[in-house]
Amino acid sequence: MKIHNSFVIIILSLFIFSCGSNQEKKKKYFSIITEDNQTKFVLGQTIKADITNKQNIKIDSVAYVLDDKRVIVKNDFKYEEKIDTERLGNHVLKAQVFYGGNIDTITKKITFLNNASPKLYSYKIIAEYPHDKEAFTQGLEFFGDTLYESTGQKGKSTLRKVNYKTGEVLVKKDIDKQYFAEGITILNDKIFQLTWTAKEGFIYDLTTLKKTGTFAYNQSKEGWGLCNNGTDIYKSDGTQKIWILDANTLAEKRYIEVTTNKGAKSRFNELEWVEGKIYANTWQKDGIAIINPKNGALEAVINLSGLRKKVLQHQNLDVLNGIAYKADTKHLFVTGKNWDKIFEIEVIKQ
Repeated sequence: MKIHNSFVIIILSLFIFSCGSNQEKKKKYFSIITEDNQTKFVLGQTIKADITNKQNIKIDSVAYVLDDKRVIVKNDFKYEEKIDTERLGNHVLKAQVFYGGNIDTITKKITFLNNASPKLYSYKIIAEYPHDKEAFTQGLEFFGDTLYESTGQKGKSTLRKVNYKTGEVLVKKDIDKQYFAEGITILNDKIFQLTWTAKEGFIYDLTTLKKTGTFAYNQSKEGWGLCNNGTDIYKSDGTQKIWILDANTLAEKRYIEVTTNKGAKSRFNELEWVEGKIYANTWQKDGIAIINPKNGALEAVINLSGLRKKVLQHQNLDVLNGIAYKADTKHLFVTGKNWDKIFEIEVIKQ
């Protein structure tokens, strides 16, 4: 019996080795090579790629696929594509090589960057308003003249209606202590609220704050910030990705990757939609990033350093977090975790 088992193991090992060797040999037939071995491209540049053919195998044609664009080449098998409106961040250039009735699929990782460094903006304080210093602010949004706020920490998370001028909490809904609440957004008379690591969000009636439903996360790992453009909902998850959700089903349809001219950026917390752009707090940073929602380009940063010094200094004081845009004044309202003030500011574009 031992001899029989040993014999079977030897045969299986030889078979697996043989299959592995054939697969490994097959993978070495072709590869994608870019001009000057370039893997990072900025907007406006052109990707130039070719197929290496170490075995001099006769190739019939090559189909290159970048995202949803498919280009078939039958002569020199070379690929050229100008980077223009594509989503920035990480991509995979795929090539299907057709030869002698066979197809080999090969890939190459490439990155698209913005073609300009972020602009730097400053601010002017228009007014200061009182704010509950016990509020660990995670989400902030206006609906008319009423300010809605989501606060975090397990056992202390809430959803609130606030009179922004007086700081009075008009309505407060406590969230179950197992949840750490995060960002909110308001759309179609509903409030959508994230939780941090529970992979679950909540839906409320805007008028009553009564919970009417829940939604699950899919590919995104965590819940950080939310905003919307009136049609789609945008969700940050702590990575460089901002997910675009279907407003009706809350399903994650696609994503952008926040990218500068040097690389991808992450840790975007509270989000706000402002005149066609995404404004985002960056965790542990005293500023607001302005992001192009079409391609993920980080176009500008509002330097808000100095605001934290203007609030009450106490043991639980935490980072800047909370952006609300008041469309009638075109001003931002910003605060932080356990700040005793909300600042109405005007952005100064230099």
